[in-house]
Amino acid sequence: MKTLIACASALALFATAQAARAQSAPEVSYDLAVVTDYVFRGISQTDDSAAVQGGISMASGGFYAGAWASTVDFGDDTDAEVDFYGGYTTQIAGFDVDVGAVVYLYVGKPAGADYDFIELKAAASRSIGPVSLGVATFYSPNFFGVDDEAFYYEANSAYAFSPSLTASGAVGHQSLDVSDDYTTWNAGLTYALTSLVSIDVRYHDTDTAGPLSEERVVGMLSLAF
Repeated sequence: MKTLIACASALALFATAQAARAQSAPEVSYDLAVVTDYVFRGISQTDDSAAVQGGISMASGGFYAGAWASTVDFGDDTDAEVDFYGGYTTQIAGFDVDVGAVVYLYVGKPAGADYDFIELKAAASRSIGPVSLGVATFYSPNFFGVDDEAFYYEANSAYAFSPSLTASGAVGHQSLDVSDDYTTWNAGLTYALTSLVSIDVRYHDTDTAGPLSEERVVGMLSLAF
């Protein structure tokens, strides 16, 4: 049932974006990437192994929608994570504001596994010269089928040394009603090799125990067009 609700929510978001298409032609973009480890909020989703990722997104009149996928390794038959997302962006008092939702679906999950979930998102950011500062919060009413409620809070920043080189980082706190809460942080550098190809090297760590949440350095090669 939760999967059906999540899919319905995703379709509603896409329908909203489609309505915006009547006002202006949408901008469509694609991305492909290879990462040495898929880390989600400080925790490896690929058992410390590499992943292949890719997505497509559309934007029009402040509305946006898209889909993104990555290989995963949970130690069972789950093959991939497929996300559908959508929302609306605008400016308020000089801040870029973003509200939306993300649906997380897992391909090949074992029978009875309740991995699929949905999150609502609200974020705000502001750029001052080469510096960008932002905050975001996510809420899920059923997180990975384990926690009935989950909140994730994040503060992030970035500094553009040049059009090609950017340093960025974030600190986040995952609040859970059943599992233990934890804090995660990351920092790294992104370098644009060309207008389409970039590399990112990033350090991740958390304050929770477990081999999949230990400190690690992750490299990414991405193509965006």
